[in-house]
Amino acid sequence: MMSPLLSLILIPLVTAAFCMAGSAPRRISLFGAGANLLLSLYLLASYNLEIGGFQFVSENALFPAYGLSFSLGADGLSMVLLLLATLVTFAAVWVTPQVEKSPGMFYACLLLISGGAIGAFASIDLFFFYAFHELALIPTFLLIGIWGSGDRQRIAWKVTIYLAFGSFILLLGLIGLWLAVPEGLRTFDIRLLQQLGYAGILTPGPVVYLLLLFGFGILIALFPFHTWAPEAYASAPAPAAMLHAGVLKKFGLYGLLRLAVPIFPEEIQQFAHLVLVLLLGNILYVGFVTLAQKRLDLLLGYSSVMHMGYAFLGFVALNQLGLAGMSLMLFAHGLTVAALFALCGEINRRTGTLEFSELGGLAGVTPKLGLLFGFAAMASVGLPGFATFASEIMIFFGAFARGAVGSFNWFQTATALALWGVVISAVYMLRAYRNIFWGARGSAIKADTADISSGARWAVIILIAVLLLTGFRPGLLLDYLHPVFAYLPR
Repeated sequence: MMSPLLSLILIPLVTAAFCMAGSAPRRISLFGAGANLLLSLYLLASYNLEIGGFQFVSENALFPAYGLSFSLGADGLSMVLLLLATLVTFAAVWVTPQVEKSPGMFYACLLLISGGAIGAFASIDLFFFYAFHELALIPTFLLIGIWGSGDRQRIAWKVTIYLAFGSFILLLGLIGLWLAVPEGLRTFDIRLLQQLGYAGILTPGPVVYLLLLFGFGILIALFPFHTWAPEAYASAPAPAAMLHAGVLKKFGLYGLLRLAVPIFPEEIQQFAHLVLVLLLGNILYVGFVTLAQKRLDLLLGYSSVMHMGYAFLGFVALNQLGLAGMSLMLFAHGLTVAALFALCGEINRRTGTLEFSELGGLAGVTPKLGLLFGFAAMASVGLPGFATFASEIMIFFGAFARGAVGSFNWFQTATALALWGVVISAVYMLRAYRNIFWGARGSAIKADTADISSGARWAVIILIAVLLLTGFRPGLLLDYLHPVFAYLPR
C-alpha cells in the first residue's frame, strides 16, 4: 500500500500535470488542494501522540552503500507544517482570480511549490529534503517572471540569484555534515544523524554550522540578506506570495530545527551573540523600514521579514519553551501572512492601486473586506486570542530565561529590545488599516467598488478561524510540538 505521506506529495504533483493538460485548471487544482488538506487532517488525527517520534515511515533504498534512500516520515513538527502547507495551498488556489495568460501553467506552478514544500517537510533523507526545496524554487521564478507586476523580470532574477546562492551555501553545509559522519556510519537518514548528534559521535564543528546557519538564513531572509524578499512578495501574484511567504520560507527555519538544534547545540551557544545581533536587525532595522513604506504590498513584505527575527530568537534560546514557541510561530505566521497577501490582492483588483495616498474609506464600500483585514492585521500584531500571540510570548519567555540567574545578560537585553518590535508592528499595521479603510474616500475608491468575492472571503475566513482556534487552544498544536524538544532544558 502506498505511504500516506507519498500520497500527500503526489497529489499536488499529479494535479499539476492535469492542470497543464486539462481545460478546467481551477476546478482541478481546487479539488486536488482540497483532497490534500483532508488527507493532512486525517494524518494529523491518526498520529499517535503517546508513541511520538517519526510515524508513517516508508523507506526505499536507492544507493545503500552511501546510505541514500527515498525515505518519508513525520513527527509532531512535520505534522504541524504539513497542515500549514495544505491549508495555505487550498486558500491560495481558492483566492486565485481568473487567469488570462496560461491558466493551466499558473495553477501548476502553485501546486509544484506546494508539492516541493510538502516533500521537504515529509522527507527524512537529507538528499531529498534538499532536492524537494529546490524543486519548489523553479515555479517561484516562473510565477514572478511571467505573472508578476512591476519590474517583474529583474525581481525574478534577483530572487533566483539570492536563493541560488543561499542554496549553494546550504549544500556545502549539508555535504560537510555528511562527511563528518564517521566511516561505517555514513548515512543521509536525518533520524540517524540526530541520534549521532545526541550521542556526541557526530561533531562537524563550527564551520559546518555557520554554512548551515547562513545557507538557511538567506532562504529565510535573515538580516542583512533580506532584501530579496519584500520585492519578491510585492511583485509576485498574491497566491504565489501566500505560498512562498506562508509556507516555503519556513523550510529554512524547519531545517535549523531539524538539523542544527540536535547536532550543533554547542555551536548555537558559541555564536548566539552573532545571531542575536542579526535578529535584532530583522526586528528593529527592518521594522523601521516597514514604517516608512508607502505601499501595502511592500509593507507586508517587509513585515514578513521582520517577524523572522522573532523565530530566530526562539532558535538561539535553545530550550523547550523557546523552540516550541518558534515552531508554533511558523504555523501562525504562515497563516497570517497568507491571509494578508490574499486580502492585499483583493484590494489591488478592486482599486487598481496599493498606494496609501490613493486609498482611504474603503470600509464604507467593502465592509466584509475591511472586517477580514482587521482580523488579519490584529493577528499580525500578536493580539491575544490569536496563535501569533501564544507563539511570541513563548519565544520571549524562553529567550529571557537563558543565561545566568540574577544577571541581565545578552539574551535578556536582546529580548527587551525585541519587545519593541511588537510596538513597531502595531504602529505600521494599524496605520495601514486606517489609511486604507477609514477616513475620507481616496481617489481610487469608487462608490460601486465591489466587496470581496465569496471564494476569497471563505478562504480567508478559514485561515483566520484556525488562527483563533489555535490561539485560544494552542495546546492543540503544542501537544505535537513539545515532545520534539523534550531532550532540551525547559
